[in-house]
Amino acid sequence: MLHRTHGTYNRLEAGNYPNPPEELLRDVARLLAFNEHEWTLLWLYTMHRDPPTPLHPTSGTEVRDAWGTVVQSISHMAYISDQSWQVVTYNDAFAAMFPGRKVCANTMRWMVLDPSARDVLAGWEDHWLPMALPQMRAAVAALPHDEILAELEADILADPIAGPLYKAGGGGAFAHPDGDERPLNHAELGKGWVTLCAAEPLSHPRVRLMVMIFHPGEERRNAPQTVLRAP
Repeated sequence: MLHRTHGTYNRLEAGNYPNPPEELLRDVARLLAFNEHEWTLLWLYTMHRDPPTPLHPTSGTEVRDAWGTVVQSISHMAYISDQSWQVVTYNDAFAAMFPGRKVCANTMRWMVLDPSARDVLAGWEDHWLPMALPQMRAAVAALPHDEILAELEADILADPIAGPLYKAGGGGAFAHPDGDERPLNHAELGKGWVTLCAAEPLSHPRVRLMVMIFHPGEERRNAPQTVLRAP
């Protein structure tokens, strides 16, 4: 059923197949109808690391509805986006950030290409655009067949401001915004800074939960970043 030489699966199951190819692991996972949890465990047992990509194409485009309840329970600005930065769900606090509470459909497109975002995202050219473009490049490299990302990249390349910076590889290495602090002109709360906290639902690789903690005031907080540890 795997279309491999006799004994291949037995060697894999017994742990006697060092460094099995990814395609073999995918064939096994599909044959046994694995979910993303089982796919991750297969990689941990055979390769001693997480899988490079999700097993199912839809894993990064959907999330269980319980996560919608999670978002609504958060008092800070919060939303969930899919692998293409399409907004899946959000709370009222996040909507209040936008003028007229008109939430964007795609956060990356809004951040990079929508002129109205440059009023909300204070210091757009220094604090937002250079951090967004490397994430976009990384997503396109990881998901070359994603049509939404392909269209978005084409529009970015055609943009007179973002395009040249994107082509030049501007922004450096910036894989994710988690822990970053940036200036924001909140539509209802005024000027301030937001601390960005990003997380991933484990059953839905590449889906992102973003929580934005708003601190009012034009001056950036100089409080040292601390970490939490178990006692």
